[in-house]
Amino acid sequence: MAKVDVIMPQMGESIAEGTLTKWMKQVGDSVDRDEDLFEISTDKVDADIPSPVGGVLAEILVQEGETVEVNTVVARIETEAGAAAEAPAVEAPAPEPAVVEEPVAAPRATEPAVAPEPTAAPAREGDGAGLATREERLKTRSTPLVRKIAAEHGVDIAQVAGSGIGGRVTRDDVLSFLETREAGPAVTHVPVAAPGVAPETVPAPGAVPGVAGPPGVMRVPIHGATLDIRIPKVIVRENDRVEQMNRVRLRTMEHMLMSQSISAHVTSVTEIDFERVVQLRRSMKAAYAERGVRLTYGPFIMKAVVEGLREYPILNTSVDGTSIVYHGDINLGIAVAVEEGRELVVPVLKNADRLSLIGLAQGANELAEKARTKTLDFADIEGGTFTITNVGVFGNLFGTPIINQPQVAILGTGVIEKRPVVVTDDMGNDAIGIRHMSYFGLSYDHRIVDGAMAAFFLNKVQDVLENFPEESL
Repeated sequence: MAKVDVIMPQMGESIAEGTLTKWMKQVGDSVDRDEDLFEISTDKVDADIPSPVGGVLAEILVQEGETVEVNTVVARIETEAGAAAEAPAVEAPAPEPAVVEEPVAAPRATEPAVAPEPTAAPAREGDGAGLATREERLKTRSTPLVRKIAAEHGVDIAQVAGSGIGGRVTRDDVLSFLETREAGPAVTHVPVAAPGVAPETVPAPGAVPGVAGPPGVMRVPIHGATLDIRIPKVIVRENDRVEQMNRVRLRTMEHMLMSQSISAHVTSVTEIDFERVVQLRRSMKAAYAERGVRLTYGPFIMKAVVEGLREYPILNTSVDGTSIVYHGDINLGIAVAVEEGRELVVPVLKNADRLSLIGLAQGANELAEKARTKTLDFADIEGGTFTITNVGVFGNLFGTPIINQPQVAILGTGVIEKRPVVVTDDMGNDAIGIRHMSYFGLSYDHRIVDGAMAAFFLNKVQDVLENFPEESL
């Protein structure tokens, strides 16, 4: 007989440790190769770990609730002689993508949260109560980053309601506790903070990423340590010109930095054949001009976006704490460059879903003119639920715009230009053709919009533009 070491696997390049949350087997139990042996939990993922070999579980070296570094031996399996040489190293199973990308992994709902207490569980120090429960061990054996944040703020982890498996306290639980404590008297149970909580909502500088430390220093905790990142000082030389930011530039800076701090930005890009829209616009321009309306590609794009938002309303929402607000109206923000491109304003076309193509054209033209003449009022810029920004007007292929808070998505439209592409005729034959093409880039908040939903939305927009319906004219 031989014994094979079972190790704590690494669940990603940035993961240095894991918490063993549950044993599926006990000492003396037989186990098959690739049979689930134990559960682990990290700040990014929860997963079941399979046995590297078949045999009998001979030793358990790490108890439930303990946090250890990767590659630590957690158990030994007794197997037939020679099997050890054939046994592969324990590999972390590929977790489901939706779980890996979430800051806090969800507990398994198909199995009981509490397992039988192992007899080797250590006693809690100083309380005289004997063996600690599994939930208590999970609380006190959270990751070093969580313990460090708690220690810096004088927080007893036992006071914090944990949202992890068996009540394990996560980083978001501690941050939520701190936020609530700042707002009023300390409480034992608080709601779990939404992933992506803005750093400025957490008190005490130096505790969370992005909080300013001493002058010229940004204090950032990472991998259990606090790094003081020095902000480079700008040296003004003789031929340099210094100009103070105006009010619009300052507000833009504030809004963009706030958006990047709050939302988990991701951008998906698609390519769209504009040939049908080009032909329609060409045939309709004169009739629109007679009615005093300049017809651009914008109204066609807005119409397609409206249809996409109707079918996939998750992109016409806002995040309020841990709630998603689905907006009943579709109010399109339309980014307009003014002051020769030095400033950007975003007037809002209200109830765009109720407008015809000519209504969209008239509304967009009026707002753009008011923006350029600086006659917009507050009602013209508030209440947007989705934004469109046209980087193509300056000749750019596509962009990755920053979300206009409190919205959850923004569409960047690229230049519409002739390109050689593969086209297929009605007989299924392929040929090289010259078509008007454009790239669209959708930036979205990954807290609530996944890549698949973003792709579905872009596909809908593409389908409408490439097969623009007659009834929408």
